[in-house]
Amino acid sequence: MYDFEFMKPTSLDEAVAALAEEDAQLLAGGQTLLPTMKQRLAMPSRLVSLNDIPGFAHVTADGDALTIGGGTTHRQVSEEAESAFPGLASLAGRIGDPAVRNRGTIGGSLANNDPAACYPAAVLATGAMVITNRREIAADDYFQGMFTTALDEGEIVTAVRFPVPEASRYEKFAQPASRFPMVACFVAKMKGDVRVAVTGASEEGVFRWSEAEEALTATFSADALDGLAHPANGMISDIHGSGEYRAHLIGVMTKRAVLHLT
Repeated sequence: MYDFEFMKPTSLDEAVAALAEEDAQLLAGGQTLLPTMKQRLAMPSRLVSLNDIPGFAHVTADGDALTIGGGTTHRQVSEEAESAFPGLASLAGRIGDPAVRNRGTIGGSLANNDPAACYPAAVLATGAMVITNRREIAADDYFQGMFTTALDEGEIVTAVRFPVPEASRYEKFAQPASRFPMVACFVAKMKGDVRVAVTGASEEGVFRWSEAEEALTATFSADALDGLAHPANGMISDIHGSGEYRAHLIGVMTKRAVLHLT
């Protein structure tokens, strides 16, 4: 490691001011940033921790919506969202290992937008709203490619507001060592339609599978997916699996999710 300044602001305004320093970077759970710094792939001169900001970690149910603070850990989501949104709680409870779940946060995950992160699938599948210190950003506008989001410089994810679906399920085919999904699908049966989001598969990050959505909206049954196959073009190919393999897993994981719900 190397020398850097460490700041723990007690308000969002203080955090935004601290971020104005050149080469300053936010620190939430640190599950991505700290390993990156150890490898000298990132070398911020100032780390601005969000952990001492009051009210930054919470799970709040309000009618048909569930709002989760940006500083809420995966473990908190898995425990406190269970009754209101079991599909999301199940997703959170399978992220990484206990150490990661106790430190990693939903806001940090969404700000980083790793192409194999779990939360983006739930956010996109439900059409959730990403709330920042400046505005609200619809899920369909928020994710803009691998490690890229609509966030501007100095913008902080303060919360995520999920419309709670009638039924939902997250199916993940995990890479055994990292526990990141090679492919995972979140199916959300909303009022009037069905949304399907895929993570881990594409070079562009999380995306919606529109053909599956149309088929499931017409008939919510695993049989409705028969004959559908996602193209391999643009899928990740690496030592763990080819693009063709990942494209095949998209269909398998989506069907498993629907089978669980029907």
